[in-house]
Amino acid sequence: MQIITGKAKIAAVLGWPIEHSRSPLLHNFWLQRHQIDGAYIPLAVKAEDFKDVIQTMKAAGFKGCNVTIPHKEAAYQCCDIVDETAKKMGSVNTLWFTEDGKICGTSTDGDGFVANLRDAGITLTNKKILILGAGGAARSVAYSLLQENAQITITNRTLERAEQLVQDLNSGRVIDWQSWTKELGSFDLLVNTTSLGMEGKEDFQFDLQNASKNLVVTDIVYVPRITPLLKAAEQKGLKTVEGLGMLLHQARLGFSKWFGVDPIVDHELTEFVANSLKK
Repeated sequence: MQIITGKAKIAAVLGWPIEHSRSPLLHNFWLQRHQIDGAYIPLAVKAEDFKDVIQTMKAAGFKGCNVTIPHKEAAYQCCDIVDETAKKMGSVNTLWFTEDGKICGTSTDGDGFVANLRDAGITLTNKKILILGAGGAARSVAYSLLQENAQITITNRTLERAEQLVQDLNSGRVIDWQSWTKELGSFDLLVNTTSLGMEGKEDFQFDLQNASKNLVVTDIVYVPRITPLLKAAEQKGLKTVEGLGMLLHQARLGFSKWFGVDPIVDHELTEFVANSLKK
């Protein structure tokens, strides 16, 4: 059993609600693996209390935190220093506190998404990619794909949001939600960034009959681990990449900042977190 002392390094994840978060599982797994004197805890924080909690954590000696719904934009506003990725997102999911009292932030979701694809052997340069959705997750994914010199197309049930995202990114094109299945044959990668297909959410109605045999399909949803979209793609014989790896990879930078070790994502960690999804 890992024992922590008065010198322990402490980090947290803040959200409202927070019960669903798997971040404590994976970070404490890494702490145990590397025998680090530290802990990572979940904190349920209401929106109106968020800024006060961040200041209290900093004063109490926390190393930093992750933030999830609904705090990512508020966390951005709390930062003294943000990188170019965070500026483009207008939100952050990872904060760390410097010794001179500064709050630093970044968004690691997009990099986690790309790292997950790399693990699966997927190359992105010059690939034609269709992104379903135009929310915060789509913004992170699209921005990181553009850094890989991929060609992106956005489709969303509300067309105006897709058009705004393309305008903000100054790259890509938009197609109508009703027509994306008809155009699948022209894409190398299909990415679902919406909540469609997530356990407890509305059903996902789609048709993959026009997909090319080389299309790769990935979903950032990881509950269920094999979403309806991934299941349909597998039945058609297409290569798929599940979303759990994105969750694991996006956590690495924060862990490194807080605890001083760059952890790895491997089969043991993946299965440990995946088993929790079944409970």
